[in-house]
Amino acid sequence: MLTNADRHSVLYIGVTNSLERRASEHSLGLGSAFARQYNAHKLIYFEAYRDPTSAIAREKQLKRWSRAKKEALIARRNPE
Repeated sequence: MLTNADRHSVLYIGVTNSLERRASEHSLGLGSAFARQYNAHKLIYFEAYRDPTSAIAREKQLKRWSRAKKEALIARRNPE
């Protein structure tokens, strides 16, 4: 999950096969139009999966969660 560094007012959820590459793309303003529009390039949470099908299923699940539930997940794994 990414957020905008200054306010943490948005959460962006996506799937990639290379976290390092994707994070670099976001920081350069490439990739997701949503992330670019809201300046969401600060990585605050991630999960690793061996296969894309599982990763996509988890992405869809997280996108259906309420913001409060997402924030609780982030706080458990990344308390800063």
